[in-house]
Parts: sequence; structure tokens; C-alpha cells
Amino acid sequence: MKRFLSFLFGFPAFVLLAAFALANRKWVTISFDPLTPEDPLFSVRAPLWAVLFAGIFLGLVAGGIATWIRQGKWRRRARKARFDLEEERMQRERLQKRLEETVRNDARSLPGPSSLRRAS
Repeated sequence: MKRFLSFLFGFPAFVLLAAFALANRKWVTISFDPLTPEDPLFSVRAPLWAVLFAGIFLGLVAGGIATWIRQGKWRRRARKARFDLEEERMQRERLQKRLEETVRNDARSLPGPSSLRRAS
């Protein structure tokens, strides 16, 4: 079902993007020099669709990085919670061993069932 839905929405999106790329295949000059627009120091020529797709891609990357940075607090909290949980687990195991040793030692010091019968 997931694959079907992916194809159902992905194929029309691909067709629209391909049509957009074909309709906007003229070359444009992108200038990075605002002071001399007629003779730019650094410029790039590329098809218009490539410029638009590169802008979308760079926006997605920038958004992903911003989201990753904003979630740092939650990742830090999760790491601390994992560390605290491991410490608690180790402490529980230590206490469990001490309890078992105490029960064993107490059982040895108590009188056995045979000594109880003789006293009665």
C-alpha cells in the first residue's frame, strides 16, 4: 500500500517537474556582484530550472541543519536519560546481589526445621 501511494503521488510530481524543466530551459546569468551588474566579477550561467532546483535544494539543506540544531536540546536530554537509566540498572543489580547475599547469610544463621521439632 505504501509503495502504491508513493507511486500515486510521486509519478505526477515527476511529470510536473519534468514539464517545468522543459518549459524553463533557457540559460540565465546569475551574478554575485551587486556593484557592477553589466560586468560582474563573479557570475554563473545555468538553465533557469537548475537555478530554481538548486535554490529548493539549498533551502531543504538549510532547513534540515536548522532543525538538527534546534533539536540538540532534546538529543542531549535523551543521552542523559539513557545514561541515568544505565546507572539505575547497574545500581539495581548491585542491590539485588546484596539482597541475595543477605538472604543466604540469614538463612544459614536461622535454625533448621529439624531443630524446631526436637524443641517441641
